[in-house]
Amino acid sequence: MADLSDSNISDAYQEVRSDKSDTNWLLLDYEGDRSDKLVLTQTGTGGLAELQGALDDGKASYAYVRVEYANDKESKRNKFILVVWIGPSCKVMRKAKISVHAADVKKVLPVFSIEVPAREKSDLDEDPIIVRLRKAGGASYDGV
Repeated sequence: MADLSDSNISDAYQEVRSDKSDTNWLLLDYEGDRSDKLVLTQTGTGGLAELQGALDDGKASYAYVRVEYANDKESKRNKFILVVWIGPSCKVMRKAKISVHAADVKKVLPVFSIEVPAREKSDLDEDPIIVRLRKAGGASYDGV
C-alpha cells in the first residue's frame, strides 16, 4: 500500500479542482527510492506543458491535472485527468508496485474523467488528451 498521509496532497487536490484557483496541476512523487510514501512535490499553473517539464525520467509519479478546452465559441469545459507516469529510466522494483499504488492514489484523487498512462513526455501532449476527453464526455456536436 502507498502511504498518502501527507496533508498537503488533499489541499493541493482541492486547489486544482477550484474554479477560483489558477493552480491546474499537482505532482506526487515517492519520498525516496525505497519508500512507499507519496508526497506533494510540485504544483503549477502552466497545464500539461509545464507538467511535462516537471517529470523525471528516472521516477514513477502521479499527477492530477485540470484541462480546459472549448467545444465551440461559447462553451468552455474543465475536465480532470489522472496521470500515472513511469519514466523510461524508472527502476524495475518501482514499476512493479505502480498498479497497486495507483489504486491507492485513486482513493485520494477520486474525481477524474480519464486516466493517462504516460511512459514518454509526449504521451502528455494536449491535443490527443483533449480528443480523449471529448470522447469520454458523451455528446459531441463537432464530429470528434
